[in-house]
Amino acid sequence: MSKSITGQINISSFSQIEKRIKNISDLKKNIEKKMKKNITEFLEILTVGAIVLDVSDIHIEPKKEKIKIRVRLDGILQPVIEIEKEKYKRILSRIKLLSGIKLNISKSPQDGRFSIIIQEQSIETRVSSLPTEYGESLVLRILNPENLINIEDLGLRKDLLKIFQREIKKPNGMIIVTGPTGSGKTTTLYTILKEIQSPQIKIITIEDPIEYHLKGISQTQIDSKKGYDFANGLEAIMRQDPDVILVGEIRNKKTAKIAIQAALTGHLVLSTLHTNDAAGTIARLVTMEAKTSNIGPALNISIAQRLVRKICKKCYQLDKPSSEETEKIKQGLKNIPDKLKKELKIKENVLIPKPKGCEHCNQTGYKGRTGIYEFVLMDDEMEKFILENPSIAAIKEEAQKRGMINMYHDGLIKVLQGITDFEELKRVTGI
Repeated sequence: MSKSITGQINISSFSQIEKRIKNISDLKKNIEKKMKKNITEFLEILTVGAIVLDVSDIHIEPKKEKIKIRVRLDGILQPVIEIEKEKYKRILSRIKLLSGIKLNISKSPQDGRFSIIIQEQSIETRVSSLPTEYGESLVLRILNPENLINIEDLGLRKDLLKIFQREIKKPNGMIIVTGPTGSGKTTTLYTILKEIQSPQIKIITIEDPIEYHLKGISQTQIDSKKGYDFANGLEAIMRQDPDVILVGEIRNKKTAKIAIQAALTGHLVLSTLHTNDAAGTIARLVTMEAKTSNIGPALNISIAQRLVRKICKKCYQLDKPSSEETEKIKQGLKNIPDKLKKELKIKENVLIPKPKGCEHCNQTGYKGRTGIYEFVLMDDEMEKFILENPSIAAIKEEAQKRGMINMYHDGLIKVLQGITDFEELKRVTGI
């Protein structure tokens, strides 16, 4: 049973729920049982079941006839159950009350949050409500601190891991992580903070919003209604004598200018940008009116990343690649240096994994996710090159000459290592 107050659910039956729920089918069965009792118990099963299954988001979506509940697992939405509208109204009121969202407003978007307390650990749940044609759509994002991982678990190749560990230990400069929403940028940044945190350095973050609370780190959240944004928040942080600054996102030229200045004056600055690839970081900063003469000295490394699902190790099978896949392997390996192929033991003639599906992976054939990456490393030669204000294509070409392997080819390596498959690589990269 759970004890609920506004803003918090205290779970005392986590171990029992954990034993009962091993997959989405189990989650559905347990929800159906609780639906006959009360809404508080229903919400307990839904949220705790999602935590057990490592779900990132719960979607409660009103349709014409019924209400759909889906969960996002390993980046893909999976249907769980459909419920009656009468029950949905009670669920909506309960979640709004719990998360501090106004009950009497249904025609405007609202945001709130509540905590799930399990064995003295607090798991934040961010709630978003959006008015739709048939009622308010709710999305609950579960921010489980247990999902924060170590650097070795990010999925970096051996050569990239060495570069990454070297760059994050530098006392100054910028590390920018790029990619679309849901590509794991925040996880990478928090992983860096976990790795470099020590009593000898002061780390301050400015985020929108704070996703995970980290001990020993000063975290601040923007509040646009009060005029507290990334730019003036960053200005205030600079007066706090930090060693390391995390800026949730560089969104405009003022933030870009202050972040670059901070990197040039002895601070390590970590941030994100919305660009398609690592080379696009430089062009994006230029469009924000950053000087190329400052970008080079300030930027240590630009990282682009995506997340691919990993093959389920309990049910996969190895098979010969098709003729099309064989051609992709042959062409792709031409873009990977021989030294790296030898180091990673990558060969052309290998069996590749094919997903099957079992109870362990919810019949999907995939379980868990890993990153695929590309790095643009700033050195003296690259710094001179960008002074010419080159195009993204030219930056990419220069970076590849200097050893950069793009995300697709990093993903191809993971296919040949049996970590993921071609279908997943195509879904994520479009190639």
